[in-house]
Amino acid sequence: MAIGRPISLTPNIASKTLSATATAGQTSFTVEGGYRVNELGVYRNGVRLAQGKDFTASDGSTVTLLSGATVSDILDFVIFDSFNIADAINTVGDQTLSGQLTASSGFSIGITSAGTLINQDGGAVSGITSMNFVGTGNTFSYNSSTNTIDVSISGSGGGGGIGTAIKYSDETTDSPFSYIEPSAIVEENLDLTTTNAGVTSTYVVSVVPTIQVISGVAVTVGSGKTMVIDVLQLGGR
Repeated sequence: MAIGRPISLTPNIASKTLSATATAGQTSFTVEGGYRVNELGVYRNGVRLAQGKDFTASDGSTVTLLSGATVSDILDFVIFDSFNIADAINTVGDQTLSGQLTASSGFSIGITSAGTLINQDGGAVSGITSMNFVGTGNTFSYNSSTNTIDVSISGSGGGGGIGTAIKYSDETTDSPFSYIEPSAIVEENLDLTTTNAGVTSTYVVSVVPTIQVISGVAVTVGSGKTMVIDVLQLGGR
């Protein structure tokens, strides 16, 4: 058993011991793998030595005895370090993960709706596991300087929800006006059924005055569906 005041450790500190056999008068010892300054215990023949009085250890790699060792003295170096579990997620600092991260109870990522937080403690909604944006014209814009994502949904905001909103000079705020293209092209087959156009009898409409279906492409209007082109009757203006 080592002689001297024992070293007390906090729960997250681990230690390892390295030993060396001294030669006559040896004072300098290299600690394999190094150590953290002021986190090292040194014992000679089982007796703990006092730093600054019996030895110095200030460069993270060598220990110097202030008086030479006797041949065959056993020097034990107890090295202390933080105890970390491999691949554990840290609570502080950056973390890199490889693969998909899944949380069964959802993520609290600070989702806002019209400036109101909806996915934090005390918010209107909690435990959101996914976000689904429905409709055409949805776009995402990532701002790297603020680490935020803006979602633009066509047809919302300016112009009463018709067409594409015209923004003010700040290029962010919607004005009360919008614009509609005079024509649009259908470039692939489209079946308008209860799967994608409502489960009941519905009207399938377009505010664009002219719809062109390219050669070889078919638009099929299913049972219970009524198609209305130029629903605003802009074509005659």
